[in-house]
Amino acid sequence: MRGTFLNRYLLVSLLLIGILGRDAAAEVSLSINIGPPVVVGAPPAMVMVPGTSVYFAPGLDVDIFFYGGYWWSPRGNRWYRSTDYDGPWRTVARSSVPRTVYRVPREYREIYAKERHIPYGQWKKEGHGGNHRGRGHGRGND
Repeated sequence: MRGTFLNRYLLVSLLLIGILGRDAAAEVSLSINIGPPVVVGAPPAMVMVPGTSVYFAPGLDVDIFFYGGYWWSPRGNRWYRSTDYDGPWRTVARSSVPRTVYRVPREYREIYAKERHIPYGQWKKEGHGGNHRGRGHGRGND
């Protein structure tokens, strides 16, 4: 009789482990952050923030700046950098973001809305937006 009790105990224990194991596995989730969710066609125009060499695309709903040969984009507490406006984007430490970029006023769209809009093609022909590295690219002290 004792052997039957042990067999039943083992069987119930194994069933419970199997059931609990399936429930635990069903609750596992995975989240991968691969950069800002930015899908951009060619920006319609670029605007320079007066008194700086920072440009932004006023026609976008996301914050994307160009400065020193790189594209910069804040998302929450993180900053991202790319050599092209449509990525790939890589996370960078805030200390890598030039001061000139992260000091752009939060209301920059409203403040600079009437500044000169440069068509993107013209802006790029002037030597902006490419994969070149200019003065002040990502040293955090520009």
